[in-house]
Amino acid sequence: MARSPLTRDEVLAAAAALVKQDGPQALTMRKLAAELGTAVTSIYWHVGNRESLLDALVERTVADLGEIRPRGATPQERVVSVARALRRQLRAHPHLVAMVHERGLTERMFLPAQQALVHEVHAAGLRGARAAEAVRAVQFQVVGHVLVERNRERAPVQRPGEEELWAAPDTAAAEDDRALARALAAPVDPEHIFTISVRALVKSLLETGA
Repeated sequence: MARSPLTRDEVLAAAAALVKQDGPQALTMRKLAAELGTAVTSIYWHVGNRESLLDALVERTVADLGEIRPRGATPQERVVSVARALRRQLRAHPHLVAMVHERGLTERMFLPAQQALVHEVHAAGLRGARAAEAVRAVQFQVVGHVLVERNRERAPVQRPGEEELWAAPDTAAAEDDRALARALAAPVDPEHIFTISVRALVKSLLETGA
């Protein structure tokens, strides 16, 4: 059975998958052609040279982040939903996000999420500088949390780790709170920590506009 003609979207999707797996330095036209089972000339025909391909991947990443849509019954729920969706996108595409940053398009990448947040903080009654502060506070919370997560993931194995430090029965740091010590000795759930922190932040920010 004959293969259907290759499309530009298929080329970009395959290139994005390679970048996601191995980083932009691993993306070559020859490797991409082999992945798609086609000739290198076909790749050039669809996307131009490698720099044009990288530019197209950046545009695609910016567009994907623009698809974030608020969910929930209240402005607070909807702001939190935007923050959670933005975190998931940044976590899912670190190499592509890095490419966007390197090409000086970070602010443009964040603009759709900022616009969604503006709509919701307006709905909550915030205006002017207070609304701008709320939008930026949420954005910085997301980006900062993602950076902390990635730093923890790339850090060398810690010896002693949190489990050993907090599981010791005579640890003074727990201040006689054994439930706290057990919780801090357990593995970290980054998504849970992010959700409770962003909910608390958003609740505080939006209540000032009530």
